[in-house]
Amino acid sequence: MVTPVGNLLGMTAKVTLSFTDETIEEARRFAKREGLSLSAWMDQAAREKALREVFTAHAAAVGRAGLDLEAAALADAREVGMVNDLFSGGRPRAA
Repeated sequence: MVTPVGNLLGMTAKVTLSFTDETIEEARRFAKREGLSLSAWMDQAAREKALREVFTAHAAAVGRAGLDLEAAALADAREVGMVNDLFSGGRPRAA
């Protein structure tokens, strides 16, 4: 079932939460600007925060496992450049 954005359909739990006046004021302003109810906006914000936490934890695990592919690719590119420089006698290479 697809939940229409901006209403309470699909919401399955009702909870009592406490926020600072400033937080609620800002959340209401953003929810209104996006055409969402406060509940729908808070649900979306909490979901986005949870996904960021999951992705951050995954990136950390990949890094700990030594699977930093970007760093490996950059290191490979540096090595290729050094080899090219060695074979070209330090002269600029033709493009």
